[in-house]
Amino acid sequence: MGEETTVKKFCLLTTSAVALLLGTVSAKADMEAAKRWIDSEFQPSTLSKEEQLKEMEWFINAAKPFAGMEINVVSETITTHEYEARTLAKAFSEITGIKLRHDLIQEGDVVEKIQTQMQSGKNIYDAWINDSDLIGTHFRYQQAIPLTDWMAGEGKDVTSPTLDLNDFIGKSFTTGPDGKLYQIPDQQFANVYWFRYDWFQRADLKEKFKAKYGYDLGVPVNWSAYEDIAEFFTNDVKEIDGVKVYGHMDYGKKDPSLGWRFTDAWLSMAGNGDRGIPNGKPVDEWGVRMEGCRPVGSSVERGGDTNGPAAVYSIAKYVEWLKKYAPPQAAGMTFSESGPVPAQGNVAQQMFWYTAFTADMVKPGLPVVNADGTPKWRMAPSPKGAYWKEGMKLGYQDAGSWTLLKSTPVDRRKAAWLYAQFTIAKSVSLKKSHIGLTFIRESDIWDKSFTERAPKLGGLIEFYRSPARVQWTPTGVNIPDYPKMAQLWWQNIGDASSGAKTPQQAMDALAAQQDEVLGRLERAGVQGDCGPKLNKKETAEFWFAKSEKDGNVAPQRKLANEKPKGETIDYDTLIKSWPANPPKK
Repeated sequence: MGEETTVKKFCLLTTSAVALLLGTVSAKADMEAAKRWIDSEFQPSTLSKEEQLKEMEWFINAAKPFAGMEINVVSETITTHEYEARTLAKAFSEITGIKLRHDLIQEGDVVEKIQTQMQSGKNIYDAWINDSDLIGTHFRYQQAIPLTDWMAGEGKDVTSPTLDLNDFIGKSFTTGPDGKLYQIPDQQFANVYWFRYDWFQRADLKEKFKAKYGYDLGVPVNWSAYEDIAEFFTNDVKEIDGVKVYGHMDYGKKDPSLGWRFTDAWLSMAGNGDRGIPNGKPVDEWGVRMEGCRPVGSSVERGGDTNGPAAVYSIAKYVEWLKKYAPPQAAGMTFSESGPVPAQGNVAQQMFWYTAFTADMVKPGLPVVNADGTPKWRMAPSPKGAYWKEGMKLGYQDAGSWTLLKSTPVDRRKAAWLYAQFTIAKSVSLKKSHIGLTFIRESDIWDKSFTERAPKLGGLIEFYRSPARVQWTPTGVNIPDYPKMAQLWWQNIGDASSGAKTPQQAMDALAAQQDEVLGRLERAGVQGDCGPKLNKKETAEFWFAKSEKDGNVAPQRKLANEKPKGETIDYDTLIKSWPANPPKK
């Protein structure tokens, strides 16, 4: 018995020693992989290589319990996420031993699938990059894990000590009314004004424009000037260097992306809603009226502004400009199809242009890029509509954000959370910012590498370093069910775009349908004390008078003149007016 026991003990010791040895070898291999990736891919970084290695060592150790596990995550298809799926997912797997599949699908499919997982409780993906526009949905339905609770509790052992939440510029977008963080930004981009700086600088065109309109050709401050410039290039200039040119670009196909074109702040640019950052109070840019944290209506008769004069004006201008000043094929295009068109060199300006397209707009050899690599174009703040008032938001900022759902098993959720943090870690975020130009960290925006690159990015760095960027915000906490309500927009705007309905008819239908959704949610009572509670119907005059009495803006009465005199500003003067606003150390 003594000999047998000794042999067993020896075997156990030997097994333990082998396991320890294998673990040591494995850890060494992981660190070698990390060093290889740091040297070959993760440069530049705001961290030193030694700091990067320490950050990677934490990931290696935290991932040990999940080695060999296969994790599935998903995002929409944009340049930043393509880089994550093709490069960062591979790096993460090699460094941590967790197998990672990062799917890329259309944004509409992301919304549909996350809605399915929330409703069914079946785990489709282990983590999601979905827009912060769903913050109101996540806060009310409580199907998403509040990350504030997760990082302090169940997920504490897999939360990076170098995450540095205060470095994220979009943290306010992903925070619920309860003060908890529900999502964490992975990428951000804004919709701004885009124009051909080289054409706008031409003396002959400047002279002709001023002779006709009585003011200087420049960055339009209001929609009147934008319209004049669109008219000028389309019908007066007509052709530049043998190429037919257009004064406007947009898209009009009845497709989910048409709805986002408008919920993504086109109405607020026109002057729909109230003053307030990040969203108007008591009426937001969707036209939804709030009382506290409760949505109470979107139609004018319930105190909302979805079908008010400002909203109808915005749709009317959209339809008019698309028909008069955009390339004929634009009416049949979706968001993704229309995006590359300005780079083809025949468009003078675009009021609603996403900075996410910057990376594809600065490639050598394009008609809109000079031989030295500098752009022939620039970006600037979008012009304001006739109903816009000082203090309102001025545009939209997309914040694709990591989201964890309660229906995902805890071990899979932990492993996926490690990957989520890996894609936004300081070790990789600066390089990722250079690839996709979708900034999430203040430290990346102010890095010297972007100071050096700024002249080739057409104003992007100046915009993100300026205090002006706070006026560009996502859909806020007011929208209680983004998947249900967002789908109403493209169908109704599509009716206006096609001519099936007038702008007023389309917005009346949209407002009524939104109120119907709010009413269903109220009757279901599933969203607690912050769920919808519809106002009773009143006359439009009742609400116009109330907003004036209360000192609010929305809903506004129809203006007698929706086209005041055009106003422009010189681009170089505008850029100088943006004071650099470096973060405090």
